Amino acid sequence: MKTERGFTLIEVLVAMVVLSIGLLGLAGLQATSLKSNQSAYHRSQATQLAYEMADRMRANRVYAKVLLNNVYTTTDPAEAQVQPTCFSASTCPETLQLDEDGNSYCPVTEVVGCTAAQMAQNDLREWSDAINSTLPSGMGTISNNGSIFTITLSWTEDRYAQEGGTGTLKNTTDTTSLKMSFQL
Repeated sequence: MKTERGFTLIEVLVAMVVLSIGLLGLAGLQATSLKSNQSAYHRSQATQLAYEMADRMRANRVYAKVLLNNVYTTTDPAEAQVQPTCFSASTCPETLQLDEDGNSYCPVTEVVGCTAAQMAQNDLREWSDAINSTLPSGMGTISNNGSIFTITLSWTEDRYAQEGGTGTLKNTTDTTSLKMSFQL
C-alpha cells in the first residue's frame, strides 16, 4: 500500500480560512489601536492647551480676574475673537516660514504698547483659535469662583461601543472633556 505524501486540497483550504480569520483579527486590532492613539493625542493636546491658558492667566493675573469675572466660553465671540489693535503682523516676505502642514506664515508679530486688557483679550483669542484648530468640535470654558479658576475643554471622539449587550461593536461619537482647576 502506497502512503500519500503532501497536503490535500481540503487541508490547504482549511489553512487559508484559519489564516484569513487571523488576518481579519489583526486588521481589527490595528483599527482599534489607531482610534486609541487618536484619543490619546486629543487628550494630550487638551492638557497642553489648558496648562498654556493657565500660564497666560498667571502672567497677567490682574486682568485675568477682571476679564473672567464670570464665565468665558470659546464659542462666545463677544470678547476674544478680534485681535487687539496693539498687535500688528509685520510684513516679512523674506522671513516666511513653513509650518508642519507646509503652509507659509510670518513668525514675527510686533507688540506696540499693549495694555494688560489687550494682552488678556489676545490670549483668549489665540487660545480659542488653538482649540478650534487642534480639537475636533472643540470648546473651551474658563470659570471662576473667587480665586479658584476652572478650565474645561471638551471635544468629540469616535469610539466603538457595544450595542445593547449583543457583543456587536458600533461606531459612536462621544463628547470627551478635560477639567483643570487652579488658584490665581
